[in-house]
Amino acid sequence: MDILEHFSAARDVLSVPPGVVLFAEGDPGALMYILVEGEAEIAVGGEIVELAAPPAFLGEMALIDPSVRSATVTSRTGCKLLSVGKREFDLLVRESPEFAREVMRTMCGRLRATNDKLMQAIGEVSVRGRRPR
Repeated sequence: MDILEHFSAARDVLSVPPGVVLFAEGDPGALMYILVEGEAEIAVGGEIVELAAPPAFLGEMALIDPSVRSATVTSRTGCKLLSVGKREFDLLVRESPEFAREVMRTMCGRLRATNDKLMQAIGEVSVRGRRPR
């Protein structure tokens, strides 16, 4: 599914300048964003873990799980975004299973990247002669 093409007719495009925090780690979330232009930094615990570029889903976990935001997202450049609320998200998932798969693919990619970083950290601890318990 071509996400940018799918949303090309969207009228409510949000434009933000560089340096805007779209949402912060620990905040409650009710919206996700689709990044259609620009770059955004995704940070966890103050460390940038991903540089998002179009098409990217930002904050999708908020529409699946009621927990607080797990990351902070900040526009790195001027960005154009589409906001998607729970109602729209549910409709998109029902009408387009491809959309649901794209969201899941994004989440899987981020989980795999986190696993890789965790394994590197465990390896570094192990090399220093201490193994985590």
